[in-house]
Amino acid sequence: MKEDIFLKILPNILPLWSIYRSIVDLKDLKIKIDEAKAAGDDALQQRYILQATDRWGSNIVKHFNVTINLNGEENIPEEGPVLYVANHQGYMDIPVCLAVLNKIQIGFIAKENLFKIPVFGPWLLRIGCIAIDRDDARASLRAIEEGVNLIKRGFSLLIFPEGTRSQGGPIKEFRKGSMRLATKAGVPIVPVTIDGTYTVYEETGCIKKNKTVTITVHPAIPTAGLDRKQQNELAERVEEIVRSGLAQSK
Repeated sequence: MKEDIFLKILPNILPLWSIYRSIVDLKDLKIKIDEAKAAGDDALQQRYILQATDRWGSNIVKHFNVTINLNGEENIPEEGPVLYVANHQGYMDIPVCLAVLNKIQIGFIAKENLFKIPVFGPWLLRIGCIAIDRDDARASLRAIEEGVNLIKRGFSLLIFPEGTRSQGGPIKEFRKGSMRLATKAGVPIVPVTIDGTYTVYEETGCIKKNKTVTITVHPAIPTAGLDRKQQNELAERVEEIVRSGLAQSK
């Protein structure tokens, strides 16, 4: 068993080291973000966070030679806050989205165990990400409220309402509660379809280079003024839009 685990980890050591180094190399922006946060300047924080996430995502995409086919570039918002809602195929979703959705700052909601990873975890907090424990209903509600407050301060978020990676399989049902991030804050939802990121790692269990990913950015959906029925149907509506993009990319 230990030998099998070692053989699985071994091919990923160098790629993981490259990812680690790409985060360490953001030291200049780490200082700027921390200073802006200490000064209570949300606008300046957002500016430096955008620079950091754009640089990191673009460097990861370049290092692993990921080709991105982008549809709907005209739908990428130039000002926020907004809530991006995407399907979740693999670990490469985050760097690819950060490289493509690079006109406004975005953080994301992630499983709490990711925040425990050295270097990576502190950066998640620094760029305005929120930890969530999906097995704890109360903790999930607190995370939603934290996200709403962050959005009201002008920060944009990216969420994966399936709750787990599909790893190339069918899209799982979108969780209704996650849409409250947009409806309670009154901000637009921008649906995003991701196709192909699972081929970078999940398909084989080893990080691979030279893969192709298709990202489709759909028109924004306003949420301000939606009645209760429309809010209840919102998750299904967004899921259908994201699914339609997946079918078109085939």
